[in-house]
Amino acid sequence: MPEARETAVYTHGHHESVLRSHTWRTAANSAAYLLGSLKPHMRILDVGCGPGTISADLAALVPDGHVTAVDHAPGILDRARATAAERGLTNMDFAVADVHALDFPDDTFCVVHAHQVLQHVGDPVRALREMRRVTRPGGFVAVRDSDYAAMTWYPESAGMDDWLDLYRRVARANGGEPDAGRRLKSWALAAGFTDITATSDTWTFSTPGERAWWSGLWADRTVTSAYAGRATGGGHATEDELRAVARAWREWGKREDGWFSVLHGEILCRKDV
Repeated sequence: MPEARETAVYTHGHHESVLRSHTWRTAANSAAYLLGSLKPHMRILDVGCGPGTISADLAALVPDGHVTAVDHAPGILDRARATAAERGLTNMDFAVADVHALDFPDDTFCVVHAHQVLQHVGDPVRALREMRRVTRPGGFVAVRDSDYAAMTWYPESAGMDDWLDLYRRVARANGGEPDAGRRLKSWALAAGFTDITATSDTWTFSTPGERAWWSGLWADRTVTSAYAGRATGGGHATEDELRAVARAWREWGKREDGWFSVLHGEILCRKDV
């Protein structure tokens, strides 16, 4: 088994403001590009499962199969187990794992899925090689990551410009790549894949409810999550600067003409038979 190599720090942590976003995610709004390839019997590995909402959706879509949900943070797996229990799913199991060194034999899974994971890891090409290794011949590696530099909003806001610049600096200082979406195909080629379908999709927040939710979670995350501590502790921003960014988020959220779009890159890679 390859030696573990978790060299990056998860920028967000698992503060409530982060889980507010993660628990909103579903297979429909976060893995639609994969769903047409699923069959009822498939065995799936969900890497970086977080609170398990996508994992549970996938399990429901493979009733004759099985989903193994793994995460690098042991504590969050309790939330994933609770999600599965609440939905009455019995075709799931859970484990702590490092995507750089997965503790599974070669050719184990029909599908290996990762949502918003590669932007946070120390070596995304090695991670994809590991995901490929544990995928059965003819199976799929499915990865989706946002691309921060491609996020866009209206109206213009100097404070939100500051947020984007700060976030990208903090994420890179933690060993990650916040503009991962545009790099997924390149990383997959470097990992040895030859059959790659590369697509993109967006989340858009524009209604009053969507703006309030999206701006509120980012305002809270900016001043109260692990990200805030890493921003100040790493010398990237002062507490006053973080509070100013949070105010900018809340001001944007109140704008009737407010609109925000999150671009995601997606790759569906078929392992050679």
